[in-house]
Amino acid sequence: MNLRGRNKVSATFSMSSMTDIVFLLLIFFMLTSPVITPEALDLILPKAKGKTTNKHNLSVSINNKLEIFINKDKVRESQLEQRLVSMLSDADDPTIILRAEEGVPVEKAVKVMDIANRNRFKVVLAVKPN
Repeated sequence: MNLRGRNKVSATFSMSSMTDIVFLLLIFFMLTSPVITPEALDLILPKAKGKTTNKHNLSVSINNKLEIFINKDKVRESQLEQRLVSMLSDADDPTIILRAEEGVPVEKAVKVMDIANRNRFKVVLAVKPN
């Protein structure tokens, strides 16, 4: 008398569905990562070793033509301090990311740092990683 059941359970596990999910997630993050960059202009930054932070309230960019931008808005140098103070007045930990393009005179970057120092803002100098 044969008492074995007809249904046999297979102990194998197929990884094909798991790899499909991993590849879909990889494609999703590859497509959405350029969207996450902070509001900034396309500048050629100087290279340096170090770690940057993604937490910031706004960015100040200076290009080779010595034009100053707050986020993407062009600002005259005479209005820079007034605009920074008004934009960062309600921030808990006011932080500025300073993006000075390669070849910009140091005096322009120091002017932004001086404004930040007078108003007790933190300044992070953005550089291109090595």
